[in-house]
Amino acid sequence: MTSRLPKLIAFDLDYTLWDLWIDTHVTPPLKSMGINHVSDRHGSEVAFYHDVPEILHRLREAGVVIAACSRTSAPRVARQALSLLLVPPQVGDKKSPPKSAIEFFDQLEIYPGSKITHFKKLREKTGLPYSEMLFFDDERRNKEVESLGVTFCLVKKGIDDRTFEHGLAEWRKRHVKEVVEDADGTA
Repeated sequence: MTSRLPKLIAFDLDYTLWDLWIDTHVTPPLKSMGINHVSDRHGSEVAFYHDVPEILHRLREAGVVIAACSRTSAPRVARQALSLLLVPPQVGDKKSPPKSAIEFFDQLEIYPGSKITHFKKLREKTGLPYSEMLFFDDERRNKEVESLGVTFCLVKKGIDDRTFEHGLAEWRKRHVKEVVEDADGTA
């Protein structure tokens, strides 16, 4: 990731980072079952989509603020799943232990309600302008955040590298003047 990045990248959880609705498909208590594997009371699994761990590592390494924005009615369960999910070290790093996924998230806006509210809270907490925010979500209705100036990227079948790069490209396209100025050192 050598090109300019948004200062904040936010992800929905359900069907964006994992393949279920945490409030309807999962029954506490949850239990960690090792790297990227959490099980609920009935043995149902919560796991990140394949490319999520590496995306989180890349963003952390680049110093991007990472946020989770979910309108779930089970915020406690969602936070517990993020706490119990273990993210493996980056590819090639054999010395570092796995980390709890929640350690990668700088901001958590996990509660029922409009994503507009989630992003207003993010703006308030971080002081970052909406134009510096990119949001990945599987629900088209949440594109409403664009009315604030947030760049929205629709996730069709869970986040993967291709979708992630598409979102970055869309954000850069909207901010091409800023990107060119940064490259020239004139911004």
